[in-house]
Amino acid sequence: MNDLFGPEARRDWISRGFSRRQFARLTALAAAGASLPFYNEAAMAQGLSAMPNLPPDAVRINANENPMGPCPAAAEAIHNIVQQGGRYLYQETFAFAETMAGIEGVSKDHVMPFAGSSDPLHRAVLAFTAPGKSFVVADPGYEAGERAAQFIGARTIKVPLRKDYAHDVHQMAQADPEAGLIYVCNPNNPTGSITSKEDIEYLVANKPKGAIVLLDEAYIHLSKTAEPGSYLVAADKDVIILRTFSKLYGMAGLRAGAALGRPDLIAKLKGYGAGALPVTGMVGATASLKAKGLIEERRKIIADNREETVEFLDKKGFTVLPSEANMIMIDVRRPGREVWSALLKEKVVIGRSWPSMPNHVRVSIGTREEMAKFRTAFGRVMNA
Repeated sequence: MNDLFGPEARRDWISRGFSRRQFARLTALAAAGASLPFYNEAAMAQGLSAMPNLPPDAVRINANENPMGPCPAAAEAIHNIVQQGGRYLYQETFAFAETMAGIEGVSKDHVMPFAGSSDPLHRAVLAFTAPGKSFVVADPGYEAGERAAQFIGARTIKVPLRKDYAHDVHQMAQADPEAGLIYVCNPNNPTGSITSKEDIEYLVANKPKGAIVLLDEAYIHLSKTAEPGSYLVAADKDVIILRTFSKLYGMAGLRAGAALGRPDLIAKLKGYGAGALPVTGMVGATASLKAKGLIEERRKIIADNREETVEFLDKKGFTVLPSEANMIMIDVRRPGREVWSALLKEKVVIGRSWPSMPNHVRVSIGTREEMAKFRTAFGRVMNA
């Protein structure tokens, strides 16, 4: 905590545009940890308060989860470690970082493990934005970073996606000469669309001096064409990459993830939280990384389920945005919230709409059986 709010850090905070009063408020913030209002994602997910007692047979395709759960190797590792759960077992966190570093081609000191990727996303916003340093994000995009920016008084600049639904990196690079953090989710949430390697390289090369590019690669392994940005981290660029095991690896409830970046950049994330990470998540993540053929196998299963549903929707005359992730955005031609509510009555829970695309709904890709139930319910709702 002293490193975060000592004299040198205080000068950094003031230089980013924080007043002394704001600095005092943020000093108290550091002790709040996970109680910060933007940390509890589940509490802010649209509609959760409206569905308190879902029946066991309800179809939950609203949160981009992977119902396959952890792979057998990860499940076995988790089972075997549980009896040792009375110990902190920091060595398992170190082993996870070393394994990921080897796979991604970066040094171990370029990997910082987390319980998922939302925590480092929030920390990056706190570390690199401020009243004088804006947060630049695509629209529509994942909103968690925006909530963190709002909490500390940083301005959020939303840049519409291009017509092909890729990030408009030229506009993002020019959005604010004083930008602190530029956020790119690739594949994008909620659209599942891809931003090319060349576009990301352009953004890194042409961003404002001092700005950091935050690449959220939560869905990277679900895509055949999106290219990981690990080589940018290995080259010590002004880039931080977020990874999670909540999507393809099926560990949303087990919590494992990481931030990859230059040591001086990820060091700025450390002061905003502390404590041992869940050993179950760490060993599960390590086992998942070592499981041969897992990415290709699961990518195909999810893609097959996605394309089967897209084909159904296309035949029904509904436009679906091209996606390479475990989600699709459907143009339902009326307020998305109405469709969400109607499907809830059919015991099918889908994702939300975005203000910039109010007539679209996001639907996560579940099992083949779940998607069949969705198609049946969707047909009834849209024919009513």
